[in-house]
Amino acid sequence: MTVPPDPILPTASPSQPYRDQSADHAPRDFADYRTTSLRHPRSSLILLPQRLTEITGPVLGDGRVTESDSDLTSVAGGEAQGQRIVVHGRVLDSDGHAIPNTLVEVWQANAAGRYRHARDTWAAPLDPHFDGVGRVLTDALGRYSFTTVKPGAYPWGNHANAWRPAHIHFSLFGTAFTQRLVTQMYFPDDPLFFQDPIYNSVPDGARQRMVGVYDHDATRESWALGFRFDIVLRGRNATPFEGEDHDD
Repeated sequence: MTVPPDPILPTASPSQPYRDQSADHAPRDFADYRTTSLRHPRSSLILLPQRLTEITGPVLGDGRVTESDSDLTSVAGGEAQGQRIVVHGRVLDSDGHAIPNTLVEVWQANAAGRYRHARDTWAAPLDPHFDGVGRVLTDALGRYSFTTVKPGAYPWGNHANAWRPAHIHFSLFGTAFTQRLVTQMYFPDDPLFFQDPIYNSVPDGARQRMVGVYDHDATRESWALGFRFDIVLRGRNATPFEGEDHDD
């Protein structure tokens, strides 16, 4: 039996101009962040038609994401090294309404600043009990929470004596694979902000939206420090995302 291709669903015309970034978001080409010269588009962007598969996945239901997926501190039968933290918040739309049942994924370096990745070969130790990845679905009020360890800074070769501030990468999926947003959460008062071109590529008025806030109410006595990081998907108060275009 021949399976017919997915139908092309109606979208805006491919000739329609792509919506450009507002002044609150980082430019696609930022000279201080050297590799953006290789990553950013060299031609005007256009809208492409989407097929049924692209707008009906991922399908996430009971059993696909488990409670243990949000705890990054217990891997391979042991406990991760480092300062234990709880990172929590809400995912909201431009009107402050909760976004329920959206997939929030994180990845990060370990407490020594090293990723569990074949291309990360600097001399910081790997932690056998820390993979650095987690995921959770937001609840009916748009809330999420992860238990992890505070990541360390690491060198990255962008410029002389270049070190990235401590940060956690966030990925959010909507109701389709085409609805994915990626951002980073930083920690308050990091001494490396001054020389990090990724952080500084975002206009000054929006940078603070990428910085988590210490939350004493979420801090667990004799267990973990708490940090709150709310993520706003659209509008003037939107969290800055990587490589995306937004309305004002």
